[in-house]
Amino acid sequence: MTRRRFLLRVLFLVFGFAYAQIPPYYNDVDLTLRGAALKDELAAKIISTHTNYIDYDQLWWVLKLTDEVPYDTTRVFLIYGWENGTDGDCHNDLTRDKDANGGSASRCEWNREHVFPRSLAEPDLGSSGAGSDPHHVRACDVSMNGRRGNKKFIDASGHAGTVNGDFWYPGDQWKGDVARIIMYLYLRYGTQCLPRYVGEGNPVSSDPDMVDFFLEWNAEDPPSETERRRNAVLENLQGNRNPFIDNPYLATLIWGGPPAQDTWNLDVSAVSLAGVRIYPVPADKVLYVESPLPARITVGDMKGTVWRRLRCTGRCAVPTDRFPAGVYWIRLRTDRAVEVRKFVKQ
Repeated sequence: MTRRRFLLRVLFLVFGFAYAQIPPYYNDVDLTLRGAALKDELAAKIISTHTNYIDYDQLWWVLKLTDEVPYDTTRVFLIYGWENGTDGDCHNDLTRDKDANGGSASRCEWNREHVFPRSLAEPDLGSSGAGSDPHHVRACDVSMNGRRGNKKFIDASGHAGTVNGDFWYPGDQWKGDVARIIMYLYLRYGTQCLPRYVGEGNPVSSDPDMVDFFLEWNAEDPPSETERRRNAVLENLQGNRNPFIDNPYLATLIWGGPPAQDTWNLDVSAVSLAGVRIYPVPADKVLYVESPLPARITVGDMKGTVWRRLRCTGRCAVPTDRFPAGVYWIRLRTDRAVEVRKFVKQ
């Protein structure tokens, strides 16, 4: 283990946050890197561990495993769906009998949806390689799949559907899944699957090929247990994982944007900022912060929700009267260093 990684693990233990353990899959990945260096490191990992390739025809039975509903193993989840089957319209259903697969919309069957449409890639994804990678092929209602077609994603809100006639919104409950899939494809297949090919938004300053709302979706809709389970199944099937499902904050460390959920508390690898005081702990109606340098302050909870953002010079008051009781983190970022601490709201 390198000295940098050893220090990272020590800091993780010292801070004692209630975060998930880093999976052994990442033991040889330098998680102290940032920006393009971290992107390249993770790309090398998921490429080298992709040791088994799924055939296009095999996707039918693979999806019955990866998209299986854990509380009813006779069914699969349908991406873009939201309804429980009681409104008389089968095409917006959230789940369906796993054996109802095929190509008939009238019989309410499900088929294989490429979250990154094959025709939008350069070159076309075809039916092998990225075209049959189940990290981005999902079970989907046939009619819903047809409505999406090869429309590019755009930022919106509500349920899945067409926006402005030419674009597609995946739905509030699926947007995070989509963002993390697009990030995985970017790392795994490089210039063939650039996010700007599939998203109609603004480029981020650190990488003109990344679209801003994918970072926002990743932060606003953290991974579900279903996503995490799917990731584990796919590691067993083809050898690699989607790092952004394991820790959405990896995207923040690579491309910036709003802070996503940090399940491994990676930000403690930053240099400490001497002279910071945060009190009283536990907090009641207000938390006071003293910083020797002008700082950008972010306060969030352990689920990844950001509650406050402000700038501070000297002594500042952070209102906490509307915070539910629980454990929170506070991050101070200056031009020189970053300090992350936790506090309790009583």
